[in-house]
Amino acid sequence: MLPTGSLVNAAAIIAGALVGCWLQSRFPDRIRTIVFQGLGLSTLLIGGQMALKTQNTLIVIFAILLGGITGELLRIDSWLERAGNRFKGLVRSDNKTFTEGLVHTSLLFCIGAMAIIGSLEEGISGDPTVIYTKSIMDGFAAIAFAATYGSGVIYSFIPVLIYQGAMTLGAGFLKPYASDLMIAQISGCGGLLIMAIAINLLEVAKIRLTNLLPAIIYVAILTAWFG
Repeated sequence: MLPTGSLVNAAAIIAGALVGCWLQSRFPDRIRTIVFQGLGLSTLLIGGQMALKTQNTLIVIFAILLGGITGELLRIDSWLERAGNRFKGLVRSDNKTFTEGLVHTSLLFCIGAMAIIGSLEEGISGDPTVIYTKSIMDGFAAIAFAATYGSGVIYSFIPVLIYQGAMTLGAGFLKPYASDLMIAQISGCGGLLIMAIAINLLEVAKIRLTNLLPAIIYVAILTAWFG
């Protein structure tokens, strides 16, 4: 079946990001700074709400630690930076925060209960309502992030379309593994990573977020084994 919900979600992200890029060029520096800080606080709230869904804190803690170690050993940040720079060259962008915006918004849009539940629901019952609702939210978020990070946000539609579309098409296979506990644990771990985005935005510290991405895989494995 055609993953209609994911296609609509991708279109909403593109539209929102284009509006954000248009606004960015019209913001004076002082407005851009306060938008950056406001977005950081808002992202902290989103991440905190997601993190509180965690039902087994120890599993999430171990997943974050193992994910960070794995990411550092594999130097995922360097690999993604090179890939992002190549893609930036491909689309001929001169935006300095292109890769950062792409990675941060891709994580924000992909990790969460609505992405998982909505994609599976569309694949199983053909009802894309949850994904349509998520599309509206993502579209408005894309405006804010593109006004801050620029054109890299536009291309976050690609991982969203692949991630959600794959879950919709493979819903019959994935459904038995998508228990309430699994979704809560993945959302909780993703919430912590989204809080890392907020910390970077607010310049409280510089967290190498991309090196923590394997935590999502670890939290799923550990939850399946010990949850």
